[in-house]
Amino acid sequence: MPGGNRTTTHRSRGRGSPDSTASDADATRGKSRRQGGRGPHGLRRLGGAISWTLPVVGFVTLLLIGSLVYYRWGFGEGEGELVKRAKRSVAPLAMPKLMDLPQFGGYHKDSLYWGTYRPHVYLGIRARTPQSLIFGMMWLGIKNGQYHLRHVCQDSDELSSYGWVEHNGRDYGRQVLRDHDFYIETSFLKQKGEESGFGGDWAVRLDISNEVSNNAEESPMHLFFYIADESGQSFTMNSQESYRHGTTLLASGSRVDVGAWQLQLHSLDSVEVHTAGYKSPHMHNLTELVQATLAVNARRTGLIQLPDIKEGYSNIMVYQISAELPAKFDLVFLSGVDSESSNISERVATLTGNEFTRKLSERQKAFGEKYDRLFDAKQKVNKEEKAVGKAAIGNLLGGIGYFYGQSKIAIPKDLTLKNGEKSISYWPAELYTAVPSRSFFPRGFLWDEGFHQFLVWRWDVDICMDIIGHWLDLLNVDGWIPREQILGAEALSKVPEEFVVQYPSNGNPPTLFLGLRDLSKALYSKEFSSEEAERISTFLERAYPRLDAWFQWFNITQSGKHEGTFYWHGRDNSTRRELNPKTLTSGLDDFPRASHPNDEERHVDLRCWMLLASNCMHSIQQMLGIKHTSVKDYALMTKKLSEFDVLNKLHLDEKSGAYFDFGYHTEKVRLRWHELRENEVIRREFLRETLEQPQLRLVPHIGYVSLFPFMMGIIPPESWVLGKQLDLISNRSILWTDYGLRSLSKISTMYMKHNTEHDPPYWRGAIWINMNYMILSSLHHYSQVDGPYKDQAGELYEELRSNLIRNIVKNYHETGFLWENYDQKNKGKGKGARPFTGWSSLVVLIMAESYPKLAR
Repeated sequence: MPGGNRTTTHRSRGRGSPDSTASDADATRGKSRRQGGRGPHGLRRLGGAISWTLPVVGFVTLLLIGSLVYYRWGFGEGEGELVKRAKRSVAPLAMPKLMDLPQFGGYHKDSLYWGTYRPHVYLGIRARTPQSLIFGMMWLGIKNGQYHLRHVCQDSDELSSYGWVEHNGRDYGRQVLRDHDFYIETSFLKQKGEESGFGGDWAVRLDISNEVSNNAEESPMHLFFYIADESGQSFTMNSQESYRHGTTLLASGSRVDVGAWQLQLHSLDSVEVHTAGYKSPHMHNLTELVQATLAVNARRTGLIQLPDIKEGYSNIMVYQISAELPAKFDLVFLSGVDSESSNISERVATLTGNEFTRKLSERQKAFGEKYDRLFDAKQKVNKEEKAVGKAAIGNLLGGIGYFYGQSKIAIPKDLTLKNGEKSISYWPAELYTAVPSRSFFPRGFLWDEGFHQFLVWRWDVDICMDIIGHWLDLLNVDGWIPREQILGAEALSKVPEEFVVQYPSNGNPPTLFLGLRDLSKALYSKEFSSEEAERISTFLERAYPRLDAWFQWFNITQSGKHEGTFYWHGRDNSTRRELNPKTLTSGLDDFPRASHPNDEERHVDLRCWMLLASNCMHSIQQMLGIKHTSVKDYALMTKKLSEFDVLNKLHLDEKSGAYFDFGYHTEKVRLRWHELRENEVIRREFLRETLEQPQLRLVPHIGYVSLFPFMMGIIPPESWVLGKQLDLISNRSILWTDYGLRSLSKISTMYMKHNTEHDPPYWRGAIWINMNYMILSSLHHYSQVDGPYKDQAGELYEELRSNLIRNIVKNYHETGFLWENYDQKNKGKGKGARPFTGWSSLVVLIMAESYPKLAR
């Protein structure tokens, strides 16, 4: 969401992070510079390959944290204010935590304890606890005639498709992976019985087939299933024996959280099992660990198999299961097996064989019925489209992850630690969140998460509140949330080091208010049961002071030079390498803004986000009867930011009817090669030239930013401006395509332009589903209210909705994936990251014609 034009290793929507002191050379590596700043106006003032050779909170809390910061990072003496700022950036907000609410304990915590919470691997299971037992699957696939170990989701594996086609977010999921001719179906099911320990029992079925048969010469399938204890605690592996038929104990152990446990294998197929055990604190390099073991054993024996050897006190066990295809295995995890009434054999029987098949069928039916009830009430989609919708929400819910660790936070640029480091650590924190993409972005993104919650709250409001609660508990004492969450070694292993550090001056669109606004409106409309309504009210009451602190951070740090204006702070005003300095904090990365950033800027999208946020806060106050010093302030701010004449005076170009940013700008900039001489060495660099003096003016680039007042429903339905906006949307020479609305007009001087030598266009033409969804929402709104443009809005709504659904469904069936964005020229072809079942999953709500209730 889930800055920085992305490379194939790490690309970021509003995700870049380096600071304003980075050199221009850094820009060529995808870095961006940041400038912090405080405005004058506050609210209250208004993987490697394997071949046959297999190459290898309160005052006391704040004092404690301050002490830890000082003694851990060794701040020097005499820095004064800079040290205070650094310490504040990693001090938590001293308010009651949302996750301490009773509603997130008890049954809720128990029912969500185990899950497919490791989205970065093809199949990964863990508990929602910092040091968990973790489980995962690998297999040997073939690429270019060589064996490759599949484990971590990555494009280089060249799978035809993969993803959860069904998942309810709690206790059931079914995933289909296609690796060339192999099909692997993974089914996950969880249940809680009287004998179970905390979190219950769960089972995984692995159903593997090959659509091409080579008869007797066909090689067996090599599948690897592992169990590991992140705490380093060892467990017992069953003695080596023949694994042929029936059920066999693989491993057992005991933990404080779940009690005594067992892992059992059930198969009626003829299988061969080999093992390896390791003692290691590291879980992020399991692929390399298994790969190296296979390599050594292959050189020694000539066989592709684990050596049936384990290290002393092993906390990682890997089981290689080899079988002819087709083959089917059931793996069962039982908790609480230390009591006399644990009924182990009966519990295994309910999670294996025919009984397991029956239960999976029941859960599959329930998933389908719930989907139809929530998203197919109007029955306006066909069977093919519905299948894509189910896969979209299934993979979004199946991609929810649990992470634990510490963010790295930049210190002020003039402050240096004794060890020379330029960052310090946030407090250890957990995060339960959906992820934009299991392959490229398997971690939390603040910008994306608000869009995810449009879907999640409709599916399971308690999961939605759990996710939002985790995010809001990350607020520091200033009301700031690190916008990209890279928590723990596994998450860090997917991100180049230069993108890890977060900057406490940098914001991201406060999209969590999107879901919160919907929740509060639905609560007001009595759309929930009395029990749900009570939980939501309790949640919002606890969340309110944290939301207030978050809002204040935006209102203070992102305010403009003039009252009632806002701009995204942190743009680089000294770069020579960018055609137009990126605005990563806006989430719209390279969408063109003022050519020469300074504090005179005002950004129309941020003004609209602030209206949404203030309106949401005011709605929560009214609905819950909150008595707070900010009540009048939010009402006043909502009224002022809703003033249509003021909006038009600040941002409207009357000739085009488009809303624009304002700032020092010239259209006459270009990138060209320059020859530079240093120490008698000549080098060529691709640098920006400005061919005329910039002036204070509206920034004339029509695109998504221009439509934010329309998206937020600020324009009165009778206004001529609405007619102009509809004309811009429907104009094929500007925004309209047969596949969705492009992000930047074809007539823009920046349309499809590279921003640097190495940064291709990103938000300069491509079709993005989150923005199209918001535009559709407003078209739907204006087609339902009286006004001279009602019919025009209705016609555009129907056509745009049809175009989006048709193109997304077509791409899914042709490629097996939802995509990050879609090409506005090449027949709507999917582009960027895949699978991207973050905000591209909004196709489900487009099909269902379910839209947010915004500031209208």
